[in-house]
Amino acid sequence: MPALTLAALRKELTAGSARSLYMLVGDDETEKSAVADEVTGLVDEGLEAFNVERLRGGEIKAGALIDAASQLPMMAARRVVIVAEAEKLLIPKRESKAADADGERLEAFVEEAPGHCSVVFICGQLDERRRIVKRLREHAAVVDCGTVVDAESAERWVTTRAARDGVVLASGTARALAHRVGPDISALRAALERVSLYALGAAQVTVDDVKMVVPAVAEVQEDFGIAKAIWRNDAKTALKELSLAMDAGAVPFMLMGQLRAAAEKLPAARLPEAIAALMRTDLALKSSGGEPQTLLERLIVELCDTSPAAGRRGPMGAGPRR
Repeated sequence: MPALTLAALRKELTAGSARSLYMLVGDDETEKSAVADEVTGLVDEGLEAFNVERLRGGEIKAGALIDAASQLPMMAARRVVIVAEAEKLLIPKRESKAADADGERLEAFVEEAPGHCSVVFICGQLDERRRIVKRLREHAAVVDCGTVVDAESAERWVTTRAARDGVVLASGTARALAHRVGPDISALRAALERVSLYALGAAQVTVDDVKMVVPAVAEVQEDFGIAKAIWRNDAKTALKELSLAMDAGAVPFMLMGQLRAAAEKLPAARLPEAIAALMRTDLALKSSGGEPQTLLERLIVELCDTSPAAGRRGPMGAGPRR
């Protein structure tokens, strides 16, 4: 069956002309889950408890899916069944006679799916050579949720996600962000969220905003000297690394990435205080609440545990030295 775009799917759902089988594929796990939730919108919220069922592919056999889909809807026109991690149901770990029989039941179900139910398969990586996968692609509406393989598809993803989230991008912004981050869904999402927050209140997000707060891929991969010093509770070295970075022209918002990475790996007991310090500094930087280098220096000191007990515990609270 031909692929179905997200726009076409939403048009179908709005018109109430849903199909029996949907196959959600692509790299964006968050998008796939969100699209599956949109399909549940076919059922009135007050009736979801009776007409929406969520299953996990690794926890069920074909019979459980068939039973769930065969139930008639209660006080509603349709029933919706969501199968997360569908690849684990479609392609079992071990081959056996029981697995073969289960696969045959799945194939029969896919070819004669009940018309009163919409089954949504949220698929991870699939072996396209498998017969059941081929059958599903033949009979289901296949929706690509963010396959990103190069800068061009990354730009399309940014444009689509920004439009969905109501973020207005100036000309060239999506391309600039895609080229700085590369074809990585998680990194693209984080970068778009970060630059959107930075430009909050502005009419649109610009290329300059991207350059200010989103480090290029090469910059992200540089040695995290500041973070490593913080993990050793070595404030003196961390401050020296900061000074060298600032002298070399590093952007404060980019350096916050190192400090965020450092904070996230601190011992659990210190994590809430570290995150609070990060948020205070981030807000101060955005609101011109002080000289940037001074704000970052203060944050480094807060992230480093300089108490006498820290020396006995060792780096990152690893326990007493022997």
